[in-house]
Amino acid sequence: MAALFVPRDRKSLFRQFLAGMYDAVVITDPNGHIIEINPRAEEHFGHNQEDVIDKPISFFIPGLSPEIVQRVRRGLEGDRHMVLDANGLNRDGTKFACEVTVSVIDLMDPGDLVFTCRNVERRRRVNELLRAKESAFAIAQSALFTCDKDGNFTSANDTFLKMFDLADEEDAKKHVFADYFTDEPLPANFQKALAGETSTIVIVAESAEEDGDDNEIEITLAPNREGRKIRGVVGSVIKV
Repeated sequence: MAALFVPRDRKSLFRQFLAGMYDAVVITDPNGHIIEINPRAEEHFGHNQEDVIDKPISFFIPGLSPEIVQRVRRGLEGDRHMVLDANGLNRDGTKFACEVTVSVIDLMDPGDLVFTCRNVERRRRVNELLRAKESAFAIAQSALFTCDKDGNFTSANDTFLKMFDLADEEDAKKHVFADYFTDEPLPANFQKALAGETSTIVIVAESAEEDGDDNEIEITLAPNREGRKIRGVVGSVIKV
């Protein structure tokens, strides 16, 4: 005889769903007092659920005062959710940047609020690092560039543009590596970079002026990695 299917309590299923979520979830009553948190919220904020029941949401997110919570509730009357940039507060007193999505759910009572909190501290640090690298790339005295696997230029700094008499970065993107680096072993070194190898060579460039001195140019090519994958080649050109 087949076993009878017994539907589980909706709240039990909801709590299992919360337990499996990547983001920290805090559920409050309509006035912003905590009634439930998921395991991720315990990790983020450093408190067990038993310690925070009936505490205001500002216990976790100081900027969400009772007045702000009421303002958010009024704002949710016409929208399904609202996204806020805020700071979370850990048990040890440290703050972290977080993105908070607020929505309404009828769990214990009509109008209960769900605060879904995503720690964006790492994302912010990565973005700041990328901006710093972009600034360094732009002002470097070396001619710097990146190419995709087919040799198409994907970016170039001002020094590179001036060195090869290009109008702007969009002009550079109309060209390929072989347009400027035709002599061996540069084409071979490009392939080596795609295989994961870094190489540096010095070549002699003849002066355009009849009585001018020849220039020695150092060219370094390396793989452009994204994690373990090689997306193309990065390079630098320096007059030595």
